[in-house]
Amino acid sequence: MGGKRKKTDGVGIEGGDDGESRKKKMEQKDMLLPSTVKNKERRSAVHAKLKHQKKVDKRKKAKAREADEKRALELGEELPPKKIPRTIENTREIDDTVCKPDDEELFAGNDADEFSSILKQDCTPKILITTSRFNSTRGPAFISDLLSVIPNAHYHKRGTYDLKKIVEYAKKKDFTSVIVIHTNRREPDALLIIGLPDGPTAHFKLSKLVLRKDLKNHGNPTSHEPELVLANFTTRLGHRVGRMIQSLFPQEPNFPGRRVVTFHNQRDFIFFRHHRYIFETKESKQTESKGTKGSKEAKSREKVIARLQECGPRFTMKLISLQHGTFDTKGGEYEWVHKPEMDTSRRRFFL
Repeated sequence: MGGKRKKTDGVGIEGGDDGESRKKKMEQKDMLLPSTVKNKERRSAVHAKLKHQKKVDKRKKAKAREADEKRALELGEELPPKKIPRTIENTREIDDTVCKPDDEELFAGNDADEFSSILKQDCTPKILITTSRFNSTRGPAFISDLLSVIPNAHYHKRGTYDLKKIVEYAKKKDFTSVIVIHTNRREPDALLIIGLPDGPTAHFKLSKLVLRKDLKNHGNPTSHEPELVLANFTTRLGHRVGRMIQSLFPQEPNFPGRRVVTFHNQRDFIFFRHHRYIFETKESKQTESKGTKGSKEAKSREKVIARLQECGPRFTMKLISLQHGTFDTKGGEYEWVHKPEMDTSRRRFFL
């Protein structure tokens, strides 16, 4: 009997050790990476468990942060600093060509570049818009949208004329820029902007074009001169491209028209948007408790809200090349040309 009891006691001790080892094994299984599991079902289960655990940890951190902010507000202390998310934009590679606010050489170059006469309002911009020799069905619709966006823009049919002859004609007629819309397979796929009379010439790839008629609940633009917003053109090359785009529009916007044209640069992709805005005042009711019996009184406060309505069109541009002078494919010198070898990292940007 005694021997049996000792045996059972020994088994019980071993069972306790097995329980601890099982717990350790379970913890190790929880720490397993999905890539180390060969079985497909187990791998998906491990991945789902890790994903769920990340969500739980994120909620706990958010609740703790809200509690700290609430405690700081009650005690009248400073709020804890907000964490800046890690993005591709704020972790970009260091670029020596990024413009600085105290760069005297940059400001001196602005006074002597090709766009200074327009940006100083010595002359008004006058734009000639034309197409490639083989136009498409969506080309005329895109041109009509551009004519409503850019003030003082005129459309001329290309016909069989060479582009150099069109540039000479535009110089004689005192045009300040020429925009050529290139089409491929019945779809506009490129944009050529030629500054006159001395250049430069910028070649953009055009993508994700949405015409005004294809936008839901779109607005109809008026004839007022729009406000221009240029965002994130930070490098020397981006600054030059931004000034070129700025020279297409008049420098005195008509604010009662409430029109905004935006060129937003993000990761070297220039997103174009065209909006109308309106300010509205809305009353928001807030309840406040007063007295010992907990009586509540409603107070109305007015808030000014800005609403946007997209007018279209909508498209995305990417710079392919920037050339000195007017359009010349044979003897022209290029300031900058994009090549596939330059894309060495996702965090390397040029504009």
